[in-house]
Amino acid sequence: MKFTSRQPEPASMQLAPMIDIVFLLLIFFIVTWQFTRSETELEVSVPTSEEGAELTRPKGEIIINVMSDGTLRVEGSTVNRDQLYDKLSAIARQFENQPVRIRGDGAVLYQRIVEVIDTCQKAGIWNISFATQRPEAAE
Repeated sequence: MKFTSRQPEPASMQLAPMIDIVFLLLIFFIVTWQFTRSETELEVSVPTSEEGAELTRPKGEIIINVMSDGTLRVEGSTVNRDQLYDKLSAIARQFENQPVRIRGDGAVLYQRIVEVIDTCQKAGIWNISFATQRPEAAE
């Protein structure tokens, strides 16, 4: 009796599922990068504060950027007070304690910040915080 040993064929690696996973990860990182970029407008220079709390940002927080010329930017788009009120009131109806962070430029008039706070309160949002930065250390 003659026995022949049959060697199994070498396993081939499937590339299609691996390419799918790589593309999904790529899309995920691009989308999240775009969201974080629109939240922190680089043109806004927030005031400094030595005693600002280092709080972790709550999930779903809405960021309202008040530019130095007084324009309002939310989620990367410029809005006026009426549009801001419509957007915030729709969100406040869905989420009870919706957090909002106001990033006002240090050069903007205080009256403009008060108008934004007033719009938030009219829309039913009371959980409001302000963005500040630590002063640069003197060398």
